[in-house]
Amino acid sequence: MKASEASRRLCRAVEGLSFGPPVARVYNPLRYARKAHEAYLARYGGGRRRVVFLGMNPGPWGMAQTGVPFGEVRAVRDWLGICVPVDRPEHEHPRRPVLGFACPRSEVSGRRLWGLMREVFETPEAFFAEHFVANYCPLLFLGAGGDNLTPDRLRAAERDRLFELCDAHLAGLLELFEAEWGIGVGRFAEKHLQRARERLPARISARLHLGAIPHPSPASPAANRDWAGSARRALVELGVWA
Repeated sequence: MKASEASRRLCRAVEGLSFGPPVARVYNPLRYARKAHEAYLARYGGGRRRVVFLGMNPGPWGMAQTGVPFGEVRAVRDWLGICVPVDRPEHEHPRRPVLGFACPRSEVSGRRLWGLMREVFETPEAFFAEHFVANYCPLLFLGAGGDNLTPDRLRAAERDRLFELCDAHLAGLLELFEAEWGIGVGRFAEKHLQRARERLPARISARLHLGAIPHPSPASPAANRDWAGSARRALVELGVWA
């Protein structure tokens, strides 16, 4: 199975879920930003990948706008070379409009993550020769006031159904890429890499190593003090990077 086929299957599966309070709106960029997401997979998601970086879920100014994980507009457009039309989600929240590549806001997490990769590898081709970046959950959850709700804030039953689908998709992705490393961008992602590894055949899970780097969100005080340096040191200490 190709990454694009797995993505379409996950898209259909999560659209069958429903969410109650505190969730007021749900955006699925795998649907309305399908062209951009598939452009990302077609260009950078084929073949083996030694390292898979995993984020949590789309941010309102990142993947929600561009369809690319940690998809800060300028990074996706100017470094990854992707800029295609993006549709609008159903039931769009007035405080969180989707403007696609015309969005003037910059997602700090994406700017930091892709900025590090550009600093280290210079070109996307050099980075994606051995690496890939994915999100665990494809959905953006918004509260009544437009506030961004992370998946761990969902009601238990809803969260369990969603996580079952996302764990299965992640395990398939790790197997597809024949990954040797799964790196959580933050502890939430690392936890779900551990859950996904338990689903893998023994011959695959035995060679898969897991670790984490700090999340680049500006909500974390530590991330605002040389996040790139901290992430780079963590990857070197793990043995992922030389």
